[in-house]
Amino acid sequence: MAKKQTYGNDSIKSLKGADRVRLRPAVIFGSDGLDGCEHAIFEILSNSIDEARQGYGKEITVTRYADHSVEVEDHGRGIPVDYNKREERYNWELVFCEMYAGGKYNNNDGGNYDYALGLNGLGLCATQYASEYMDADIRYDGFRYTLHFEHGENVGGLNKEPYGKKATGSRIRWKPDIKVFTDIDVPADYYTDIIKRQAIVNAGVKFIFKNEVSPRKFETTEFCYENGILDHVRELAGEDALTSVQFWQSEKRVRDREDLPLYNVKINAAVAFSNRVHLTEYYHNSSWLEYGGAPDKAVQNAFVYQIDAYLKQNGKYNKSESKIKFQDVEDCLVIVMSSFSTMTSYENQTKKAINNKGIQEAMVEMLRHNLEIYFIENPIEAEKIGAQVLINKRSREDAEKTRLNLKGKLTAKMDITGRVAKFVDCRSKDVSEREIFIVEGDSALGAVKQARDPNYQAVMPIRGKILNCLKADYDKIFKSEIITDLIKVLGCGVQVKSKANKSIASFDINALRWSKIILCTDADVDGFQIRTLLLTMLYRLTPQLIEEHKVFIAESPLYEITAKDKTYFAYNEREKDEFLTQLEGQKFTIQRSKGLGENDPDMMNLTTMNPKTRRLIQVKPGDAEMTAQMFDILLGDNLTGRKDYIATHGSEYLDDLDIS
Repeated sequence: MAKKQTYGNDSIKSLKGADRVRLRPAVIFGSDGLDGCEHAIFEILSNSIDEARQGYGKEITVTRYADHSVEVEDHGRGIPVDYNKREERYNWELVFCEMYAGGKYNNNDGGNYDYALGLNGLGLCATQYASEYMDADIRYDGFRYTLHFEHGENVGGLNKEPYGKKATGSRIRWKPDIKVFTDIDVPADYYTDIIKRQAIVNAGVKFIFKNEVSPRKFETTEFCYENGILDHVRELAGEDALTSVQFWQSEKRVRDREDLPLYNVKINAAVAFSNRVHLTEYYHNSSWLEYGGAPDKAVQNAFVYQIDAYLKQNGKYNKSESKIKFQDVEDCLVIVMSSFSTMTSYENQTKKAINNKGIQEAMVEMLRHNLEIYFIENPIEAEKIGAQVLINKRSREDAEKTRLNLKGKLTAKMDITGRVAKFVDCRSKDVSEREIFIVEGDSALGAVKQARDPNYQAVMPIRGKILNCLKADYDKIFKSEIITDLIKVLGCGVQVKSKANKSIASFDINALRWSKIILCTDADVDGFQIRTLLLTMLYRLTPQLIEEHKVFIAESPLYEITAKDKTYFAYNEREKDEFLTQLEGQKFTIQRSKGLGENDPDMMNLTTMNPKTRRLIQVKPGDAEMTAQMFDILLGDNLTGRKDYIATHGSEYLDDLDIS
């Protein structure tokens, strides 16, 4: 039996050197998965960006190699790596192998960087520690320096040689270590996204992305925004924006608390209003603040305050009308803010949010001031903004009333059999065997009802063609009794994607009352259209039912072929021809299959209801984007797309048209 180890003074251990990162990468990079690997790449890119922002080199090249290695090259001042008399060590040891070492700690006192993305002296060292290998090629102060590292350890020391060219800069190539990260296959999309964002907030800097798609063959993409965030917002808002694009700037000294030191903050904001697009995007020291923090709070405060003040002053509110909320503004707001400071409190090393009180207060003051002046100087645009925000507010409130009414309607406890017209339930309470057949009309209801197994098969009739759920808004959809009855019978609620209707009825797949939802319509043009409308409803309101393979189509035969005492059912033209070939020389009758309501119960059971002999087509999600596009073309508001599709493919359907 193994001896049980005791927990005592000798149990405490400290990680040293590369193990501080290699054994706990998530502490520095936020994750030991692909997200963490991506953040390590951004750490190296950040150093090059800081150089370019200081005016040293206006071009940065990022190369993604097929073996998952990465290279970042800049034309900045290079990295000082030679002997440091003050520290009595080589600088390369400090920046590549020492945590919390770098040249950006004295920025608030007029250091080497006015505003730096990398502040903590962690990125380069941590990425080196987390690499399978790293090679550094540095041109600095008339010399070329090269270094090589493997698994966090230097190999071969510092190589130094005279460099006669005037060009300076750094080229760092490394391969993230699969022993540190669970995944190092960073997709090209990550690079293009992060590089584009950096081009947006670093006006005039050219970023070149080279992607190795085959051995020594690279696809190259360039990003450069000469006017930075202003060009970006113009691009987003387009020519049909509600207002012109505004660009505001501010720079001041702030502090986060009375007893803390003052520091510099610079704020840039590009703003427009649109009834077509909306976006709020924040950057600090060029790092994208995915979770916002201080800027998000400042924007909410300033825009709600100033627009509310404008509406009150100009008598735009109705009597006793409630105040606007930020959601009403956000739905028509396009704003990109890029701020810089010499002191920053990020939520963590991954830099996805900042929480500086001083920065937040400076942003609120700047935004309120500029909005007030903008409204005074541009009364026509102010009128448009106020009107649109009120439209958004009133639409939200109407939707909320609809939501509350509908939520009560859909979630109230009720006897479904008694409350949903003509719904015929089954006896079984075992969801794993319960099936519901959705059929068209009362005649089909009668036939299916007689042919079913009442123990586990239920029937729900549809009265006429249901609403096209792609073209209608939610208010109209949920006023349809047919649709709300269907939702009640399904029992799982709906998945609504709009903000205003976000909780109409909480969707719960576990509350679904059926193992199979079977659409059972006639094999004619009307039947196909009803089936398509039902699929459209499920696709928009309960897409997870399709994703979970709960939706089926009952395939009805097209032809009944009778020979002697045998009947054959052909489900398509090919099967019909095959049966006719088999029956060659025999007497037979063939007729187009009748509608569901005209079929006798035995035939219905055999062809449609009985699991042993029926044919069901499982509705699969497939390519969701292609499905959405086709639904939009055939059933949505895409009139141009529908016209083009008919012009291109219409001739393929001539034989199926019912034009008799």
